[in-house]
Amino acid sequence: MKKWASLMLTCMLAIGLAAGCSGKNETKEETAGGAETKGAEKKTEAADGVTKFSISLRTLNFGYVEKSPDINADKWVKKLEELTKTDLDIRLVPHKEYEQKMAQMFATNEIPDVVQGQGGTTGKEMAGSVEAGVFMPLDDLLKQYGPHLLEKIPKEAWNRMTYQGKIYGIPEWLGNPSRRATWIRKDLLEKTGLPVPKTVDDYLNVLRAFKKLGVENPYMGRQDFKYADTFFGSYDVFPYLSQFEEVDGKVQPKFLDEDNMMKALSTYKTMFDEGLINKEFATINPTTFKNTILAGKAGIWSMNANELIQWQTQMKESVPEAQLEIIPSPVGPDGKGGYYLYGDVARSYFINAKYEHPEKIIQFFDWMVSDEAEAFFTFGTEGENYTKDGDKINYKQPTDAQAVDEERYRQAFLWLVQDTTYNKGSLSLTEEGRNLMSVFDNTLANEGRDGIEFDPRLEGLKKNPDITPLSDTPPPVLITHMVKMVYGQEPIENWPKVIEEWKSKGGNDVLKEANERYQSKQGVFLPRK
Repeated sequence: MKKWASLMLTCMLAIGLAAGCSGKNETKEETAGGAETKGAEKKTEAADGVTKFSISLRTLNFGYVEKSPDINADKWVKKLEELTKTDLDIRLVPHKEYEQKMAQMFATNEIPDVVQGQGGTTGKEMAGSVEAGVFMPLDDLLKQYGPHLLEKIPKEAWNRMTYQGKIYGIPEWLGNPSRRATWIRKDLLEKTGLPVPKTVDDYLNVLRAFKKLGVENPYMGRQDFKYADTFFGSYDVFPYLSQFEEVDGKVQPKFLDEDNMMKALSTYKTMFDEGLINKEFATINPTTFKNTILAGKAGIWSMNANELIQWQTQMKESVPEAQLEIIPSPVGPDGKGGYYLYGDVARSYFINAKYEHPEKIIQFFDWMVSDEAEAFFTFGTEGENYTKDGDKINYKQPTDAQAVDEERYRQAFLWLVQDTTYNKGSLSLTEEGRNLMSVFDNTLANEGRDGIEFDPRLEGLKKNPDITPLSDTPPPVLITHMVKMVYGQEPIENWPKVIEEWKSKGGNDVLKEANERYQSKQGVFLPRK
């Protein structure tokens, strides 16, 4: 009780007395950890057998979702409810404010019946709720009501959902953790007469050639280097939570590799000085990033590979001649490159400990891995969106941007539990889809940077947000110096001093704790490649 009360106080101090997520029906209950929980409905099943429950879902920056006037009235949500005999109360959590809104939700006790996390049981967004007993263990429920979940979801993903020997969440998993990719305007590359670049120097030469062609953003940058971290991968210095490495028998974050970090920063400074990256890249938000690319004003950038077909379709509306292609990422001194590898879990689902009929929710998620679910999420409704000729599926994939966005919503947002690497059923129908699967299986499978990861998170990283990296952005104390160095406002040779600043603000405690846990093998996940 004291631990949970302390957590609530911390969250309240951090975010004030703002209102939390709202829903259709609220009651006030006591959780297993002793905290009062509003939102867990006492009456969960109507006389007609329909199971009612509320669920929080991150908007994921999906245009279809964020533009929806009422997601609960959406036709695909209604069809999902019909197929699963449920009455869903979906509570959207804004993508841009995800961690803040999650903390707010726990602080105000506006906790729905099912909470979506971003992977793992002890992530920052979960605010210590699993440890505090807000959610129920699922082992026995899964054995009885979720046999298909246990059969289809890999052991590695279940391991990520385990806390103190018990499973607390249902994972959406990744069969291939190499997900981000380097994209290029192939039509522009052909105009330069240059081959597909391989090394960092090759890439810089292509960017220079793009500039000569008049491309406004030869390399498309973005705020906090998010989806603009290509060259940190070349030098294996991603400053993220999952990127620890062993050096001389001890573990440390990869950004402590001074020489390679300075080489990576020097690459970005060269790009900045030569006008190969937008001078305002440090303030470019996700919407501007995407709109600039789709307007045909960029040559090379980073994005999740599974977006390729949708972006190609959308770009054709403004730049008909554009040809997008995913190419191998630039390799560094060790002959390797690529982006950080995602965890085994992309999203996860936790059931409120006070929900009366959790077996119904387990059955709902168990249906998600059925053949019926795969057909629905992939193709839509038979007779309306597709027809069948024996075992053959006749499905016309959308071509206009709005319809593509709707299909992506159904396949990627609403399908809560699946191998989210790519949609095999849809991609296998077309040549471009089969080519994209080949990119995953051949290009991306052979690149990517992994590291030593700690789960539960290191306590030292929880104490000072200024030194704490997120899954794909550096900690604030590093970002400030990194941007200044690229802009020429601070010497790159000062990087050792930046490391000392990180250490002085709590980094030394992080290093001590990391090495103690590494030696005792407590919550340590080793690199996969």
